[in-house]
Amino acid sequence: MLVSADTKGAGRETAGARLPAWKVLIVDDEPEVHEVTEMVLADFEFEGRPLDFLHAHSAEQARAELRSHADVAVILLDVVMESEQAGLELVHFIRRELNNHFVRIVLRTGQPGQAPEREVVAGYDINDYKEKTELTSERLFTTLYATLRAYRDVMAVETGKCGLERVIACSAEVFAHQSGQAFGRAVLAQLIGLLGIDLGVLYFRVPDNDPTPEKFVVRAATGPFRQQVDRTAGDTLPGHLLITLKQACREGRSVIEDSHFALNFSNSSQTERLIYVGRTRHLSDLDRQLLEMFCTNVSIAFENVLLNQELAESQSEMLCLLAGVAETRSLETANHVRRVGEMAAMLAEASGLDAQRVELIRRASPLHDIGKIGIPDAILNKPGPHTDSETEIMRRHVDIGAEMLSISRRPLFRLAAEIARDHHENWDGSGYPQGLKGTDISLSGRIVALSDVCDALGSRRCYKESWSEDRVRDFIHLQRGIKFDPALVDLLFERWDRVRILREQLPD
Repeated sequence: MLVSADTKGAGRETAGARLPAWKVLIVDDEPEVHEVTEMVLADFEFEGRPLDFLHAHSAEQARAELRSHADVAVILLDVVMESEQAGLELVHFIRRELNNHFVRIVLRTGQPGQAPEREVVAGYDINDYKEKTELTSERLFTTLYATLRAYRDVMAVETGKCGLERVIACSAEVFAHQSGQAFGRAVLAQLIGLLGIDLGVLYFRVPDNDPTPEKFVVRAATGPFRQQVDRTAGDTLPGHLLITLKQACREGRSVIEDSHFALNFSNSSQTERLIYVGRTRHLSDLDRQLLEMFCTNVSIAFENVLLNQELAESQSEMLCLLAGVAETRSLETANHVRRVGEMAAMLAEASGLDAQRVELIRRASPLHDIGKIGIPDAILNKPGPHTDSETEIMRRHVDIGAEMLSISRRPLFRLAAEIARDHHENWDGSGYPQGLKGTDISLSGRIVALSDVCDALGSRRCYKESWSEDRVRDFIHLQRGIKFDPALVDLLFERWDRVRILREQLPD
């Protein structure tokens, strides 16, 4: 999580709260050493924080204290205790077993011959070496200042490192979501993880032409705001949060205060924005820097999401236009292939396919008749029934389309090839080109077969007038289990209102 330490003091609490003491562990088998040390340092303070003394009279007791207090800042350590090497063995325990490389260890010895300074400094990860005879009260003060200053700096570096790692992890999670709504919610979730506490965050997604922040609708929320979804900012936000939201909107930037924030993410064309408003505890300078870094990454990711959406929509529109031209050599049925794509996606979702597969089917379905590009105009646009030879030629569009599309190695076009190949197969095996039956026909082919016929029957063509809605429903019902997958027919009828709305939204 994003910790509450700043670069000038690890472990700071919220502003106005009492600052915690620095923990100092005295490890010595002589009781008077404990008493004298604590007496000499009784009034000691570093950066406004006093000392909190912990005591151990053996290396074994020290091990227990260190397991219970991972935040000890300084250890004043004797060498000779229950054994001649007890103190040095404790150093190895701290650095290797506990993997604690932050605590500052000051070795104090009354028997320097048992632990020569040069050997000890070279062979053990200690931070200072003192003979007890030289540790006057002034020297002890100086030693504590130096070691606490070093501990503070080491912890500041570790805090920054952990914060950066968390920002990177949160940013990676955000970048993994490419759909608009999923992206917005991913940012919301990662904000909570980054700040380490959920005092409430609201998420708004608004077009940039909306000039009234008070009327922004809450799309998602956490913490105490969880029940405010679908309400407006004016009805939901406390006064100070609403003021900050207005400032962020007015100035087009993120605003980060001590106890709350309003994060503003706009795309480069200024057509859409994501806005997050939340409450948090006091933010240190480091907290702010990490939050701002996260915001920079989110801005880049948001721009990428919108660019990807624009690219996907442009690709889909181009595919629909090309498919419409290929089908009838005109643009008059471009909306037919769009409707087939949307209807196929609806049935794919109803069939339980995952969102990625549903989207692929939506984009691949319009290409189901792309092979008609190889059919002569005289046959393709013939106003009456085809002769047997013309029917044989007409049916070649299936193989033409499948061969054209299967050249590509991209999943979209491989799926389109499958659809082109299978969408004229019938459930009872009477279709073409392979006479496949039942579930031997790909699900995508069965879905598009039903979607294509359903929409085509309701549309005017050169060889027929459009059918009424009742006549279309009757035909599909009669062909249930013959031409069409019965389960898909049932799913279609359950969603017929959506089919009607689709035709109204995308008329011929």
